[in-house]
Amino acid sequence: MGLTGPQTLHANQQQYSASEIENTIIGRRIYLAVPFGGEFPLNYRRDGRVDGTGEALGLGRFAKPSDTGKWWIDGNRLCQKFTSWYKGEPMCFVLERVGANTLKWTRNNGQTGTARIGKSL
Repeated sequence: MGLTGPQTLHANQQQYSASEIENTIIGRRIYLAVPFGGEFPLNYRRDGRVDGTGEALGLGRFAKPSDTGKWWIDGNRLCQKFTSWYKGEPMCFVLERVGANTLKWTRNNGQTGTARIGKSL
């Protein structure tokens, strides 16, 4: 079941549609807020690739610090699958607008977080 436009979720939040994901997220760097402070950048490239690095956050001590994968849009969800991160398992996200350049994401396992929309790549 797809939505035809933004669906109001809360007073100031709207779910991104597939076309809004394509026009607002794809071709940009998205900065995920991380629980221990800082931001984790992911690059959603127009050719279907996604890549990121956590080297500035010191993630190399815990996991592979950088990875690449692919993204796609399924309905009104942004999906991605990395080579190594998350054991290569695909995951999809519902994205909600919470500010001009801020979004809330909800992963298909129920995990949530926030991110900042950066400049074009």
